[in-house]
Amino acid sequence: MMEKRLAMKTTPWCSVFLVLLLLSPLEVHAKKHRDIKGPIKTVVVVVMENRSFDHMLGWLKKLNPEIDGLTGTESNPTNTTDPNARRVFVSDNAEFVDPDPGHSFQAIREQIFGQNDTSAVPPPMNGFVQQALTMEYEKGFEERVMSGFRPEVVPVYTALAMEFALFDKWFAAAPTSTQPNRLYVHSATSYGAMSNVRADLVHGFPQKPIFSSLSDAGLSWGVYYQNIPATLFFQDLRKLKNVVKFKDYSMFFKLHAKMGLLPNYAVVEQRYFDLNLFPANDDHPSHDVAEGQKFIKEVYETLRASPQWKDMLLLITYDEHGGFYDHVPTPVTNVPNPDGLTGPSPYYFAFDRLGVRVPTIAISPWINKGTVVHEPNGPTPDSQYEHSSVAATVKKIFGLDNFLTRRDKWAGTFEEVFSQRTEPRDDCPTELPVPPWSLRHVPVNENRPLTEFQQELVQLASQLNGDHVLEDYPNLGKRMNVKQANDYVTDAVARFIREGEKQLKAGINESTILQLKSVRQVFEESPSTGRSERFSRSSLLHQSS
Repeated sequence: MMEKRLAMKTTPWCSVFLVLLLLSPLEVHAKKHRDIKGPIKTVVVVVMENRSFDHMLGWLKKLNPEIDGLTGTESNPTNTTDPNARRVFVSDNAEFVDPDPGHSFQAIREQIFGQNDTSAVPPPMNGFVQQALTMEYEKGFEERVMSGFRPEVVPVYTALAMEFALFDKWFAAAPTSTQPNRLYVHSATSYGAMSNVRADLVHGFPQKPIFSSLSDAGLSWGVYYQNIPATLFFQDLRKLKNVVKFKDYSMFFKLHAKMGLLPNYAVVEQRYFDLNLFPANDDHPSHDVAEGQKFIKEVYETLRASPQWKDMLLLITYDEHGGFYDHVPTPVTNVPNPDGLTGPSPYYFAFDRLGVRVPTIAISPWINKGTVVHEPNGPTPDSQYEHSSVAATVKKIFGLDNFLTRRDKWAGTFEEVFSQRTEPRDDCPTELPVPPWSLRHVPVNENRPLTEFQQELVQLASQLNGDHVLEDYPNLGKRMNVKQANDYVTDAVARFIREGEKQLKAGINESTILQLKSVRQVFEESPSTGRSERFSRSSLLHQSS
């Protein structure tokens, strides 16, 4: 707090005025009420998309043999039941991947176990090639899922891993696709979701997220988003009092960092839709990993220049492995179900095993250079680093009262990584390398159909703007291309936040969950129109509010 006050005193008055002008009036006087013990006062979390550890960082073992990475001898058979089947070995020629490898629950089961039987302990991790062949993509696709990036192709991660702390035993929280794992990052459960967000949860996922624990403790949090904040899948974050905590990345992230105004817990979200002028930077295939490197470079350099840097922790992880090979066996024993919920038919998954290993890097001036983090030390003999470790560690950093679920109570925490120094480092790089080239082999295609995750984001947008009443819900995204979906979700979020701010200023109870009527409903209920009049679905999906 003293550093923050000093920074504000030395800031030109014109800059202060600009901050007051841009910030919501409801947040200008927001303060960090709780006295935080320990060196970390600000935690920034970035969750990238759909890449395994070996795929992104496995070849870093060449630079640091301590890393549990690739040696070049790892392979998978084309048929796990045929001992004479051709084997596909790992390679270091990963670049642009299109189409998207399989990463549904059943695809991941085959990748991990090589079959439907999940009894093997440890699992053989031998079904990646076999599963890729079942997708009947172009010839050689099975070699892509076994490929990894050379360190010089992902220079931003290479620099960060060499400078700070690389986790080589961090796993996705569940062997499922994107959204369930993203939910685990902030709430230590997916509330029983195994894949697509369930259509009946129109008002958001009801479990308590770490954001609520922070608010209860008088601490601040915020989300900096680009297309749409996926964190709005949480019901609690749709309350009026929380709407003002969502900020446009391009307008506010650098400004808040420069002025020392980042909250205690900040989530930075990417561009999830691939456009000509604004390419996606989330690393989800078929997006260009070079754009993701540029994004991480920008985030790091922004934070490094912030007056809050000396009490900051940046954590970069990936939601799940995206169907790419990893050689480290997935933990499958003594993993607690978080809340007693099971997945839907036909699998009824008990959430009692983890997903595939994913890249995770912790960055702070309190972390010793070149740290490699392996398994955690507790809290139980079977504890692992997984996405629930985020909430568990945040609880320890800020002295929060309660765990969210049985899973974050069990998950490994990593506060010892930034607790070994008596003072912060002063040799952390101010700039990171520039990605050497674009990895894209084909131009951006704004007309391509949506990925499963992008369809989920359209579904989220339709919940925010009231379009979930339409007959096409929850399948609105299946008829959209990337450009249409980006426009739709951007408009939906803008309308949601604008209306939330309006209702707060009007004195509506701040704990009210914001629910909007669709444009169609508003049109039908207008006195100047009759209920017989209708918008066409196509015009509804394209108009701005």
